[in-house]
Amino acid sequence: MGVAAQVKRPSRRVVVAAPCAAGLAALLAGCATNDASGGLPAAPPASPADPGAADPAEPARTAGGRPDGAAPLARVSEIPVGGGKIFADRGVVITQPTAGTIKAFSAACTHQGCTVARARTTIDCLCHGSRFDIADGSVVAGPAPRGLPPVAVRVSGGTITLA
Repeated sequence: MGVAAQVKRPSRRVVVAAPCAAGLAALLAGCATNDASGGLPAAPPASPADPGAADPAEPARTAGGRPDGAAPLARVSEIPVGGGKIFADRGVVITQPTAGTIKAFSAACTHQGCTVARARTTIDCLCHGSRFDIADGSVVAGPAPRGLPPVAVRVSGGTITLA
C-alpha cells in the first residue's frame, strides 16, 4: 500500500490570530492619511477680519448680550427641596437641601470625571456608584476620593445664575 501524505493543519493560535490581524490591518488602513496632521482634521484658521469670530479675551455672551456665566440656570422653584437638578451642559448641579438654601457643585464626579446623573437625596454618579451629599458635596459613598467642588452661584429675584 502507498504512503499517505500527511497534511499539516494550522495551529489553533494561527486560526484565531489570523482574522484578528486582518481586522487590525483594515482598521489601521482606514485611519491612514497622507498629510502631516496625523489624520486629525485641520481647524480652520481664525480670521480677525471675520466679524463672527470670538475674541478669546472677551467672555462668551448669550443671545441677550450677557456674559455666558450670567445666563440664568433655573428658577429656585424648579429645584426640588431635598434634591437638586443637573445642568450637564453647564457642568453644574444645583441643590436645595432645605427650603431657600441653594448650593451648587461641579457635575463632574471626582472619581473618573463622569457627569453625575441624579440629584435626589444625594447626588449620584451612576458610572461607578459614587454618591455625594446635597448640602456640602462631600462623599457619602465611594469610590470618589473627594467631594464635589463648589461652584459659585447667585440667587436674585428667584433666579439662579452662575456667579
